[in-house]
Amino acid sequence: MSKIEYNDLSRAIIGGCIDVHRELGPGLLESVYEECLAFELQSRGLFVERQYELPVVYKDQVLSKTFVMDLIVNGLIVVELKAVQTLLPVREVQLLTYLRMARLKLGLLINFNVELMRDGIIRKINGYL
Repeated sequence: MSKIEYNDLSRAIIGGCIDVHRELGPGLLESVYEECLAFELQSRGLFVERQYELPVVYKDQVLSKTFVMDLIVNGLIVVELKAVQTLLPVREVQLLTYLRMARLKLGLLINFNVELMRDGIIRKINGYL
C-alpha cells in the first residue's frame, strides 16, 4: 500500500472520529466511542475488526496470552481508543508495540475526552511509509 493510500485511509478514520465526537462530545465511556466509531467507519465502507486478539509470541513460541487491540481498519491500521483526562506516554508506546507485534505500519491513538478532537489524535508509524 502506498503512502498516499495510508494517508487517505487514516484521513477517513480521523473523519469518522470527528463525526462521532461532534455527535457525542467528551465524557462517555471508551466502549461507547468504540461502538459508535465502528458503526461510523463501517457505514463509510471500511472493514472494521473490534477487540482484535493478537497472540503473544515469545522466542518463536505462541503463548496463551493475547494483546487486544481496539480496532483494526481494513486490516492495515490499528486504532486504539481512550476516553481519559490525560493521555499518558505509555499509551503511545503500547500502540507502537501493537504495530510491531502485528507487523502493521500505521496506528492512531484517539482520546475522545477532549474539547476539540484534533487535540486527541496521535499518529504513530512503525518504520517508514
